[in-house]
Amino acid sequence: MRHRITPLNFIKKNWLLVGILCCIFLAGVYPKLGSKEGPLHTDYTVKYGAVFLIFLISGLSLKTDSISRTFLQYELHFFIQVFTFLFIPLYTQFFVKTLSLFGINSWVLKGLITVACMPPPVSSAVILTRAAQGNETAAILNSVLGSFIGIIITPLSLLFNLGSTTIVPLFGTIIQLTTTVLMPLLIGQGIKAFTSFRGHRLPLNSVSQCALLFVIYTTFCDTFLVPETGLSALDVIFTVFSVLLLQITLMVISFKASRYLKKLFSAQDIIAIVFCSTHKSLTLGIPILRIMFHGYSHLSQISLPLLVYHPTQIILGGLMVSQLKDWVHAQKIKRPPV
Repeated sequence: MRHRITPLNFIKKNWLLVGILCCIFLAGVYPKLGSKEGPLHTDYTVKYGAVFLIFLISGLSLKTDSISRTFLQYELHFFIQVFTFLFIPLYTQFFVKTLSLFGINSWVLKGLITVACMPPPVSSAVILTRAAQGNETAAILNSVLGSFIGIIITPLSLLFNLGSTTIVPLFGTIIQLTTTVLMPLLIGQGIKAFTSFRGHRLPLNSVSQCALLFVIYTTFCDTFLVPETGLSALDVIFTVFSVLLLQITLMVISFKASRYLKKLFSAQDIIAIVFCSTHKSLTLGIPILRIMFHGYSHLSQISLPLLVYHPTQIILGGLMVSQLKDWVHAQKIKRPPV
């Protein structure tokens, strides 16, 4: 007997997606509230509040044996990092050459190439992997690893792909990653190791997803407050369409390629691969663009693809979470544990 799909059942099953859409709506209504200059002081409440909380909960929920086991999954780490820093820039070059045939603004196309060179984020990919019941430990490890690698690789990749380079704030980035990612992870693991607290009676996963929604809300607030880009409405529409098409094709390629290597990767690994290898960081990306194109009149045009890419990856991820979770369960039924 089929269960009747009601609005309430849909919201319960896809509440993260519904939450993302609500965040977009609220940010559009009054973006100043959650902007960097707003009363919520998002420079502190996001980095040292919401993101810190997300990784503290991850530290509480991760099993120590899974961490040591994931460290040894060299093929998984290699696949994600090569896909992120090598395949995506090369594929985007081909993608951009195809789009140039349709007369799309050349600065927008340069912006797409710039996005392709960016490192992964350290929050959205992790929380979406956990929501889809993927390999959360691998997602955390590769997001952090990718951010550190990006400090060196991203400027070199920009030099190779655009003929321009920039100096990434090395010390500041390391301090930020340490205080907002590594420190809360270690604190969470320390609480597990030296106390009896396990958080089983607390809705830690829901709290973590609410923290992500706050990050998403503030991101959209800043996005809606971006000044005029100097692009026509048609250029903006083409940018949104191009970013959406690029992300969908990258997610399909990463999913198909990792499934082809199913002897190396489990279903949970594949979920981590799909999110970690295709997501790009707005937090590190915007400062890099501002340094690289400081004084350029086309800075806003180059920044537009990254501003579109970041929320799009969250929306697409939210749409896919429920389907990927069902797929993981189906794979478990097909291949029961030995």
